[in-house]
Amino acid sequence: MSELRLAAIVAALGGELHGDGGLVIRGLAPLESASADGISFVSNPRYQQQLAGSKAACVIVAPTLKEAALQRGSCIVTDQPYLYFARLTRLWRAHLRDTRPRDLRSIHPSAVIDPDASVHPSARIGALCVVERGVKIGADTELKSRVTVGEDCIIGARCLLHSGVVIGADGFGFAPNGERWEKIEQLGAVRIGDDVEIGANTCIDRGALQDTVIEDGVKLDNLIQVGHNVRIGRNTAIAGCAGIAGSATIGAQCTVGGGAVVLGHLQIVDNVHISAATVVSKSIKKPGQYTGFFPLDDNAAWERNAATLKQLHTLRERIKKLESGT
Repeated sequence: MSELRLAAIVAALGGELHGDGGLVIRGLAPLESASADGISFVSNPRYQQQLAGSKAACVIVAPTLKEAALQRGSCIVTDQPYLYFARLTRLWRAHLRDTRPRDLRSIHPSAVIDPDASVHPSARIGALCVVERGVKIGADTELKSRVTVGEDCIIGARCLLHSGVVIGADGFGFAPNGERWEKIEQLGAVRIGDDVEIGANTCIDRGALQDTVIEDGVKLDNLIQVGHNVRIGRNTAIAGCAGIAGSATIGAQCTVGGGAVVLGHLQIVDNVHISAATVVSKSIKKPGQYTGFFPLDDNAAWERNAATLKQLHTLRERIKKLESGT
């Protein structure tokens, strides 16, 4: 079992400690389930009642909750408790790695790596991974089990690719020829920047002529499809099951909710936030929050509303005529 003293946590991460620095922490947990040797966090005053009832040895709180936290025991006060907790999870994981027996092999014996691929000595390649010809993988990047990286793709430093990720499969390109389809060879690759994390079973297709590009700091959830020639700007985060169609460009510092769809060849500027299940059918040229989905209802009501929507254009034209007096 791993453990850290409160004083060691504050020495590594900062914050204002109130309580015994020698207190031993043996786990991280939510407020409601934390044990007497665990640490948790709360950043929203709405959870003050849960804070009072928590058994956690220490709670990370914002200054506004300092007094409430002190009434129940030790606390660490910081301006951004959620961010502090995120950093604590990384400290905890690093401590676990330091205290557990380590496999010093950076490349699992079952991984298949082409002799013409370039893998940095500090990179880690998991079981059953495939790294094809011409691939370049940067320092401290980790590929979990069963990741496939297609030929000539580039992955930067400090990236994390979870199990089942496929980088550089062919983009969906076919030309119609009568009743048949003829394949368009996908001659580009995929370029992934530094500090990118890609969730399990996400697929990023290679470009048709130019590369598909994922810029520095992008975070992609599980089961996302990124089409060919897409460009995703730095520090953008996209939740699970989203689909980005070919040649779409998403700017920097954007967020895309789960199950959302961005149609092909669209341009989305920086600092755009797209709600879950939204279908983006036109370019977005102004930062802000965008939502577009038909609300859930019982089927009969939904059908009536859908039928009404079909008549809106006709009603609009009739109103325009009435207003103009024609």
